[in-house]
Amino acid sequence: MSEGMPHVAAIVNPRSGGGRTGRAWRVISETLEKELGPVRAHFTAAPSTPHFLPAAELTRKALRDGAQLVIAVGGDGTIDEVVNGFFELGQAINPEAHLAVLNAGTGGDFRRTFDLPEDAIEGVKRIASGNTRRIDIGRLTFIAEDGQETDRYFNNIASFGLSGETVRAVNDATWQKSFGGNFTFTWATLMTAWRHKARPVRIETDRGFDETMNIGLAAVANGRFFGSGLKVAPDAEPDDGLFDLVMMRDLGFMDLLTGGGDLREGTHVNGPKVKVVRARSVTATPMGPEPVLIDVDGEGPGRLPARFEILPGALTLRC
Repeated sequence: MSEGMPHVAAIVNPRSGGGRTGRAWRVISETLEKELGPVRAHFTAAPSTPHFLPAAELTRKALRDGAQLVIAVGGDGTIDEVVNGFFELGQAINPEAHLAVLNAGTGGDFRRTFDLPEDAIEGVKRIASGNTRRIDIGRLTFIAEDGQETDRYFNNIASFGLSGETVRAVNDATWQKSFGGNFTFTWATLMTAWRHKARPVRIETDRGFDETMNIGLAAVANGRFFGSGLKVAPDAEPDDGLFDLVMMRDLGFMDLLTGGGDLREGTHVNGPKVKVVRARSVTATPMGPEPVLIDVDGEGPGRLPARFEILPGALTLRC
């Protein structure tokens, strides 16, 4: 295959799923080539070295080199980085290129909205079916860890409050991950919630909603699931041009103990402490001195204040 010729690219995080992706890559690669033909693999890290190459930059290079299908092989964080790689300077690098996902990480939340297979081999067959869906993408402007305003894209859910603190505990977890994603997220949530305090945040939308409330957790949702299977936004549709904004006020430790099952089932949205509105854009401004941390598809990039904007039909998903 000559340089610049249209091709299939795989952006592979071999360390996702506790290293399972790297160990299974030979079999996954053989299945991909059997179903799709030649695939160019780009690794975010060599299995034996600590150095990571950014998945977003690998994706941009693959698209510039002519990739028409980019497959993200890893967890929700890898998928998010690959999605960011589809854009540069506020524009899609190749608006006709397709994204596909083979989820092999801790959470597996993005695939759940589309009912994609958990098994990677079955996932390859779904990709090979050629079915596509044009989906919305979120753009987020926020304060990064270095204190500078920055922006990024997200495909699934961006949230703040308890989730922003929890994702940092998940990413710092070690032995917990050997018990699987559900255990890790549950452990991190309970440990974080024990010391978490709801904080005042002013939330405004383009549709006239404007309230200041003590936010325990707020999710700006394009997809439905986060936190390893929690159905935080049960009615979200990733192609309706709107976010589902789910706001949980005064969320405490006991609320999680007594209502966690509801959150997993999605019935929490009917509770007295929860309000759901739809919007094309959301602005969140902290009204107190303490930082309110952000979670973006399983990564913790920074804090409020933040602005969330929907980009309707910005990406084609092979699903």
